[in-house]
Amino acid sequence: MSDEKYNRGARALHWIIAVLVIINLALGLLHDPLEKVVQLIPLHKSIGLTVLILTLGRIGWRLSWTRPPWPGSVTPFERGVAVTTHFLLYVLMLALPLTGWVFSSAGKYPLTFFGLFPWPKLPISKDNPLAGLAHEVHEVFGFVMLGLVVLHVLAALRHHFLLKDRVLRRMW
Repeated sequence: MSDEKYNRGARALHWIIAVLVIINLALGLLHDPLEKVVQLIPLHKSIGLTVLILTLGRIGWRLSWTRPPWPGSVTPFERGVAVTTHFLLYVLMLALPLTGWVFSSAGKYPLTFFGLFPWPKLPISKDNPLAGLAHEVHEVFGFVMLGLVVLHVLAALRHHFLLKDRVLRRMW
């Protein structure tokens, strides 16, 4: 078993993005039922833009260093599932904010970054088919992200509590 960990930057970006993704999934699911009580969408949009920025940073960080080797206890099948899941998580961490930005750009409300400054809208009108497609893809991808996050967490917990290997500790 390897005691090597991901470097401090990778671990920080992982946990910050993970918390933001989970919060944003909850905001996305709760915005309709709570619409009459509180407006969650402006926060949802700002967190989504933050995830986009941090994910681009994380990809840049990842390209500049080598991840620690897999512990010997991880089977080739588990590696394949992990690599595929991580790839899909990265795709969704980019695609969800981008599709949200596309259909929000077609809306009547301004886009801001946590109310601090305006975020530019893309040149897409409400009647553009791309706006409707982006909205549908955003919703479907949100549920796919939820499923992958649950899979990722369960896999980490399995490694930590059942297999008792060091997979989860590499990211602490």
